[in-house]
Amino acid sequence: MARRPGYYVARIGIIAVLFAAAWAAFFLIGDSWWQLPIAAFLAVMFAQIALVSHDLAHRQVFRTRRPSQLAGWIAGNLGIGMSYGWWMDKHTRHHANPNHEDLDPDLNPDVLVWTDGQAKASRGIPRFIGRWQGYLFFPLLTLEGFNLHVSGFRALFSPSLKNRWIEGATLVVHVAAYLTAVFLVLSPGKAIVFILVHQCLWGIYMGSIFAPNHKGMPTLAGDDRPDFLRRQVLTSRNVNGNWLIDNAMGGLNYQIEHHLFPSMPSAYLRRAQPLVEAYCAELGVSYLTTGLIESWRQALQHLNHVGAPIRENA
Repeated sequence: MARRPGYYVARIGIIAVLFAAAWAAFFLIGDSWWQLPIAAFLAVMFAQIALVSHDLAHRQVFRTRRPSQLAGWIAGNLGIGMSYGWWMDKHTRHHANPNHEDLDPDLNPDVLVWTDGQAKASRGIPRFIGRWQGYLFFPLLTLEGFNLHVSGFRALFSPSLKNRWIEGATLVVHVAAYLTAVFLVLSPGKAIVFILVHQCLWGIYMGSIFAPNHKGMPTLAGDDRPDFLRRQVLTSRNVNGNWLIDNAMGGLNYQIEHHLFPSMPSAYLRRAQPLVEAYCAELGVSYLTTGLIESWRQALQHLNHVGAPIRENA
C-alpha cells in the first residue's frame, strides 16, 4: 500500500516526453498524410494519460486531495480534454457499487443495454441498437473519445460538479489549442481525417481497457448487496498479464485487486494478485481470470445474450 514516487516519476515522465515528442513531430511533418501515424500514436498517448488520471483520482500518486486534483486537471482536462471532476465522480460511484443495475453509472442503458431487465424496458436508441449490440460494440467505441469530451462539457451544467469554472476553463483551453494546432498545420480535409483517426482510435483503446473488467460478469439490482469482498470480486474479471498487457492496461487487468484496494499503486497490483486469489480460494469465493481475447469474447457474448429478447420481439 506504500506510495511509489520513483515509479510514478518515471511513468509520468516517459508519457510526458512521448506526448511532447508526438506533437513536435506533428508540427515538423506539416501538411502531409504521414500525420496519420502520429494521430494513431497520440490515441495511445491519450489513453495512457487517462490511465494516469485514473491513478491520480484514486490517490495512488499523491496522498492528499489537492495535489491529486491539480495534477488531474493538468493531465485530464488540459492534456486530453477529459473532465477530471466529472470522471472522478462517476468512477467513484462505480467502485462503490460495481455492476449494480440501479447504482453503477457504467450500467446506465443510455445506448447499450446491460441486463435482461433493461432490454425488456428499452425504448428508442437502446432498443434499436440492443438487438445487435454485441456486433456493434467495437464500432460504437469509435465514438467513445468524442463522448468523453461531450460528457465533460455536459457535466458543467450539473450543480453537483465542483470547481466548474476551473473544469470549464481547462476544457475550453484544450479544445481550442487542439483544434487550432490541427487546422493551422493541416488542410481542412486532412485535419478532419486526422481528428477522426485520433479520436476514434482513442475511443477503441479506452473501451478495450475498461470493457473486459466487468462486462459479462454477474450484475446486482435492488437490495441485492453482498458484503464488500464478494461485491467487488464476483463482479470483476482479471486479465492475465505480462509486461505488455500490464503497461497497455495500466495495471487495470488486475481489476479484482484494484477494486479491493483502489488506492494501491498500480505497480503493486501484480504482486497482490496471488495473495488475493489464494484468499478467495480459501473462502470459496469465485475468482475469474482470463486472457485478453477471451475477456472480450465473454463481454460480447453477454451483450448478444442480453439483446436476444429485443431481436425475438422485433
